[in-house]
Amino acid sequence: MKIKFPSKIEEMLRLLKLKLLPKTLFFRTMLLIFIPLMVVQVVSIVAFFEGSWGRVGKRLSTNLTSEMSLIVDVVKNDPALVDEIGTLALEKLELDVQYFPNNEKLSVMNKASKNNKLITGFLEESLRTEFPDAVTSIYIDDQRKDLAVFVDTEEGLFQFTTSAKNIFSTSIFGFIAWMVGTSFLLFLVAVMFLRVQVRSIAELARVAEEFGRGIDNKEFKPYGSSEVRKAGIAFTKMKERIQKQITERTRMLAGVSHDLRTPLTRMKLQLEMIDEKDKEEFLQDILEMEKMLDGYLSFVSGEGAETSEFVDLNEMILSIINKFRNKDALVRYSTSGMVSAIQGREQALKRAITNIISNAFDYADSNISVKLENNSSKVFIAVDDDGPGIPEDKREEVFKAFYRLDESRNKETGGVGLGLSIAKDVITSHGGTIELYDSKLGGLRVLISIPL
Repeated sequence: MKIKFPSKIEEMLRLLKLKLLPKTLFFRTMLLIFIPLMVVQVVSIVAFFEGSWGRVGKRLSTNLTSEMSLIVDVVKNDPALVDEIGTLALEKLELDVQYFPNNEKLSVMNKASKNNKLITGFLEESLRTEFPDAVTSIYIDDQRKDLAVFVDTEEGLFQFTTSAKNIFSTSIFGFIAWMVGTSFLLFLVAVMFLRVQVRSIAELARVAEEFGRGIDNKEFKPYGSSEVRKAGIAFTKMKERIQKQITERTRMLAGVSHDLRTPLTRMKLQLEMIDEKDKEEFLQDILEMEKMLDGYLSFVSGEGAETSEFVDLNEMILSIINKFRNKDALVRYSTSGMVSAIQGREQALKRAITNIISNAFDYADSNISVKLENNSSKVFIAVDDDGPGIPEDKREEVFKAFYRLDESRNKETGGVGLGLSIAKDVITSHGGTIELYDSKLGGLRVLISIPL
């Protein structure tokens, strides 16, 4: 059941979720483990302080102040017994007792350092209870080993020196150490376990992304939890089915190509028996059919048989431009001189880029610009021309198969409307994008981006 909040609160919660919550599965799961672990730690320590630590501390402080009160009462009754009482207290109670008359107590009070409320808090309460009419103070040394308790009465000043262990239990430090140590160990085990689980999911995502770019990782083997293994096995089976369908489609189209070319060949032979007037028109129809057939097969056959390898786009673009060097348009090529090699299918990429540059030469008036650049994650190819361009409302349509702009792209200057479709299919299969913009040269800009 989902609780519905007002729209403003929903928006605020959504923003907090985006800004505060980790983005990765690993850190989100770690957060789910870390927060309950910290809550358990805090609750346990607070419960220990309120329970065991408090009871033990109060009992030890009460015992110590009772011993002090007994000594003070005995000395008040007979000050001459102070040395004897001090010896017995040191031997039996590990309590050093010193008595100073009123005329000496000011010089004694100068030597003590500050106390610690965590250690002496219970003792202060007990002293106020045992000596309501006296002025009491507690001092502890820097190492927190010994403490001095001063009880300033009307008869004189009593100084009691004893070990700090007599007023608090050291078990809390062992308790905290065990809790922190075991929690840290459990956290490390959880981190190691989650890294294996997350790594298996990340590996599955990487292989799926590579397959979408046409890279077949045959060494992938699902591992991790049963759910992740099932997902990996399902992906492997899906990949095999897709590859099988591509292979069958390619074989079928190869058969179709053979079957269609056979009657075309017979038709060419029959042309020799036809009059010259009818022959020219008939021949043009046959050539147009062959051109359309080649375009159709190029579009639907794909590149299923081509393996993925590292391709140097700089050399590829230069080789493509050299094929058009006899054209009338002037082409300018520039590159950043940095990374230009990507992993992909060379022939498919060459076909796509050739289609784009060929279109630029077909429709440019006199100038073409080709740029190859990259950043840390992508490589960009920009092709600009000074031709008529493509209207903005038609830039999505031109990527559709068999779509043609009749005003400027007819059978004499263009193809069957598959050039941009083939280019987009190839670029998309490599995980990239292809977009159309207005060019600074006045015509069309084709921007291709492919992940490195």
